[in-house]
Amino acid sequence: MSEVSIIGLDIAKSVFQVHGADASGRVVLRKKVSRAKLLPFFASQPSCQVVLEACGGAHHWARELTKLGHEVRLIAPAYVKPFVKRQKNDAADAEAICEAAQRPSMRFVPVKTEAQQAAALVFRARDLLVKQRTQISNAVRGHMTEHGWIAPQGLAHMKKLAALLEDPSAVPESARPVLEIMLDQMAVLSERIAELDREIARRAREDETARRLMTIPGIGPITATAITALAPPPGTFAKGRDFAAWVGLTPRQHSTGGKQRLGAISKMGERTLRRLLIIGSSAVVLQASRRGAPAGSWLEQMMARKPRMLVTVALANKTARIVWAVLTKNEDYRAPVSVAA
Repeated sequence: MSEVSIIGLDIAKSVFQVHGADASGRVVLRKKVSRAKLLPFFASQPSCQVVLEACGGAHHWARELTKLGHEVRLIAPAYVKPFVKRQKNDAADAEAICEAAQRPSMRFVPVKTEAQQAAALVFRARDLLVKQRTQISNAVRGHMTEHGWIAPQGLAHMKKLAALLEDPSAVPESARPVLEIMLDQMAVLSERIAELDREIARRAREDETARRLMTIPGIGPITATAITALAPPPGTFAKGRDFAAWVGLTPRQHSTGGKQRLGAISKMGERTLRRLLIIGSSAVVLQASRRGAPAGSWLEQMMARKPRMLVTVALANKTARIVWAVLTKNEDYRAPVSVAA
């Protein structure tokens, strides 16, 4: 029996599927392994390359298998799917992972450390609490609308609806306690979100890289800390455009026959970073529309001939490239000197 050279591992909650191949690609191992027996199984295997899909728990298993002396690599699930033959099952998935990893041009996902994943938790928690607060806010608006009361969009206007609950004639007596509970829950969520914002600001002040990123227009403590926690090392990308493409801010291509057709942004990569970069760029464009962009600047020229939302996304793309340059060179951002036409 040939020695195993590469193993495709399809991870799950309880049962894992192993697919091993030798150096020539011939299948030499197919096996189901329970969660409790996974590490002992790999401890008994000679050092080889182990490949997993970059999904839930993949980084944890990658770190554990690396401790056993294996070379562990992660592949994005989208790159594995084309190698699945006909029916989808655990064995077919493990085989597809093994096949995909042997392609010379395959791209792999860097394995995150426990510290990196812990640093990203604050943003995941904040997003969850913001979504819950928005859900409750929309629910209160909907219920109050049924009784003839409306308010403009935005959390600031919820005070108007809250004040109506003190009027006995505004809503039925049976509905008032329920609405008060929902408003109280919104207040609790707002306090928790404020706590997370303070934690993010603290981390930004203490991190040298985050302070450097905050010199870029449109990037504040939240975005700067998110980039340091969620983005892979800058050396992963050959140029700034590659980083912008990873974030999902480059146009999706539909080109054929030598004709280039570019559509909307691809929305690939990390959603949190893409959203934060677009929000920051929106603030920059808003200020430029009110106070005017620097004379002769790229932003002034874009705002003169393009729709505002298009300029916002284009500026987010440009900001992503600047972020890569700042991270690569370990320098503060230097604004270009504007020359009036």
